[in-house]
Amino acid sequence: ALRYRKRDWPQRTFFNPGERNVEPPPLSEQHKIIIPPLHIKLGLVKNLAKAMDNNGPAFKYLHETFPRLSVAKIKEGVFVGPQIKQLFRDPKFEKLLRSKEKQVWDAFYQVSTNFLGNDKAENCKDLVEDMLALFQAFSWNMSLKIHFLDSHLNFFTDNCGQVSDERGERFHQDIANMEKRYQGNWSMAILADSCWTLIRDAPHVHYKRQAKINRKSEAY
Repeated sequence: ALRYRKRDWPQRTFFNPGERNVEPPPLSEQHKIIIPPLHIKLGLVKNLAKAMDNNGPAFKYLHETFPRLSVAKIKEGVFVGPQIKQLFRDPKFEKLLRSKEKQVWDAFYQVSTNFLGNDKAENCKDLVEDMLALFQAFSWNMSLKIHFLDSHLNFFTDNCGQVSDERGERFHQDIANMEKRYQGNWSMAILADSCWTLIRDAPHVHYKRQAKINRKSEAY
């Protein structure tokens, strides 16, 4: 609980033999460090899922929505980015949440939309503080990812969507869907399916349908 109240930790003024008092040089410059927004988002969902009532309707709905996820993974909050976006667009999941869970979910949605996404709201600092206040009220542990939001908010860029690795995760999800579609069988269509996936990721490229040549007209 002290981690939620105290942010400025004084520098060590004494050095005792046998204690960890050696500060190694940093491996990278501070302005070159980029905190991955996607992993922060996954860490917040993990804490929320762990605090949910396992016998509640919202938890059962998660198991129905994602049947391929085991109950153990849902209890530990092991989700991926597309699944979180799916829950954001699902009004039924929001209605099944209890009052405290809904408060945290709404605060998490505001932070994800107005800070960890492409748009950074002017009151993003207030949104983060409100969400962390709910975490503290529910006596949730201060994880490392929550600590970044609490004490190192200035590390995040103005547009977190540009430095997010959600596109890389989307590639893994596309590959997983193809593996599920072909069920481990070898097929030449897998390569074509993968190529079309890459083509769809380039919306600025225009393609035209190949014109069919009339062989009869050429003969005349």
